[in-house]
Amino acid sequence: MSGMDPPASYDPETVRAKYLSERDRRLVPNRAEIRDLRGDEHFAGYRADPFTPLIERDPLADDVGVVVVGGGIAGTLAGVRLREAGVERIRIVDQAGGIGGTWYWNRYPGVMCDVESYIYMPMLEELDYIPSQRYALGGEILSHLQAVADRYSLTDDALFHTGVSRAEWQDETDRWLITTDRGDQLTCQYYVLAVGILNLMKLPAVPGMEEFAGHSFHGARWDYGYTGGGPGQPLTNLADKKVALIGNGASGIQALPPLAEASEHVYLFQRTPSAVGERGNRPTDPGFAATLEPGWQRERMDNFQGIIMGRHYDVDLVDDGWTHDYAANRNVPGRKEMTIEEIKRASEEIDYRIMEAHRQRVDEFVSDPIKAEIVKPYYRYLCKRPCFHDEYLPALNCDNLTIVDCPGGVERVTEQGPVVDGQQYEVDCIIYATGFEAEVTPIFRRVGHEIVGRGGITLAEKWGDGGASLFGMMSHGFPNMFIMPAPGQQAVVTVNYTQLAVLGAEFIGRTVGQLLQKGVEAFDVSAEAEEAWTQKIVDGFVDSSAIMSACTPSRLNNEGHPETMNPRNGNYGSGLGNWFGYRELLEQWLEAGNLEGLELEVCPTAP
Repeated sequence: MSGMDPPASYDPETVRAKYLSERDRRLVPNRAEIRDLRGDEHFAGYRADPFTPLIERDPLADDVGVVVVGGGIAGTLAGVRLREAGVERIRIVDQAGGIGGTWYWNRYPGVMCDVESYIYMPMLEELDYIPSQRYALGGEILSHLQAVADRYSLTDDALFHTGVSRAEWQDETDRWLITTDRGDQLTCQYYVLAVGILNLMKLPAVPGMEEFAGHSFHGARWDYGYTGGGPGQPLTNLADKKVALIGNGASGIQALPPLAEASEHVYLFQRTPSAVGERGNRPTDPGFAATLEPGWQRERMDNFQGIIMGRHYDVDLVDDGWTHDYAANRNVPGRKEMTIEEIKRASEEIDYRIMEAHRQRVDEFVSDPIKAEIVKPYYRYLCKRPCFHDEYLPALNCDNLTIVDCPGGVERVTEQGPVVDGQQYEVDCIIYATGFEAEVTPIFRRVGHEIVGRGGITLAEKWGDGGASLFGMMSHGFPNMFIMPAPGQQAVVTVNYTQLAVLGAEFIGRTVGQLLQKGVEAFDVSAEAEEAWTQKIVDGFVDSSAIMSACTPSRLNNEGHPETMNPRNGNYGSGLGNWFGYRELLEQWLEAGNLEGLELEVCPTAP
């Protein structure tokens, strides 16, 4: 069968009808309702740090070069490049007890990256480090990020277990005034928002949750004090426990095998099955490092991103499910004489082959046909972020595992446990593996504090009707402030978020270097430059609501409401954006050296 030939069993009308029926089972009222953990009286404690004891300290008053909000991959890389630009005093502020961001908080059993570690873990060449596995476990990623921070002395001035409560620009001093929840008063010349894209724990608002008499926690704050063990260790306290695992996205899939192995019984509550492809994890070949030449990590990142975007390379360096299935879905081969309808049909046929392979993989690994049918994904591949795992499907065969199919979600929770379709499930513990608010959550919500620019305008007010920026990283009316690029923020989207963070950090570091060299006290984006950039974003917006509305509800289509997508929150270039064009534009802007689009206040004594 050629790449353009339809599968023998493919009947488009039947497939569409099946997918729509599965979608409709999940389009239920209040599906997207979540608890706001910042002010929830009963569940605010879910955000507490179970890994590092809080150390009491006196409030600080300090003036520094840069305050960076966030100590994950984005904040750490921003700190590195700012240090290289000559900034001596950098304070990273983070609510966590240490460096790591996502990898600090997510220590649930089985946690690992789903992007190849050789391109996901940053600065491998600079630290002369090779990951031990193709897809590194969370602990190794965390240790590596800590090593990066230590190399560049970023923890010396860091304020951990500290949240910013307010940031306000001071025109009279050309400084930001930062107030924290521990009484600190910090002033800084530059303010960098590096809060990451998955930083807000998502907890569904299920009636009766507060009535549960057993133990409960969120997967991003795993309670090893209750489960026993630790990352990579058996969960020794669960042998006589019945556990409810709510959620089967990436965290649920990774945590399930260790839970099933350790618990008396596990009830897996599944709203929508994930498409779980082969991960193919393996130890790093001892000879791998010997094959590498200077610049290898950037080359490998570019190779991966290029294939995702449909570029041709003689060799697929990563060669995994992303570069096979995801790339094939994003880049349907066509011919000049093909009509739009023919291209759409070809896209559906390719998608069907990929999804059929995933459904057949379920049959291959799951022996119980009832369980197998429950976990088969019936939707198009790009409707929901794909998962990759080698142990999840085999673990579904465990006799002590019950899959609770609940497309409408858990009905309610009682003292005894979850209720679905009127059936009570009595459990000792509920683990909410419900992930995080979507990557496109507006930056003013992700930062978690009020940011006040010139004229008393807040970032929430400025961006309330959609993004307004230059390059997705600077905004008029908010001088000396940078925002690390992210989806839904007038930048671009990458499967490998690290590559975007690397670019954003390099841009910020080099821009600050030029500002310091020119003796600039303050910069602001001109209104004209911001308007021109925003218009480029709007012009490139592709309205995918017609396609995405046929998808099963997920965070990728705003839980079934893609029509709410705002063109101002799009990307540079059509669709998910033109990554290589975006990088080239930023690099050319930096090379020009005239800081075009910025209004500068230069110190009178500057050279």
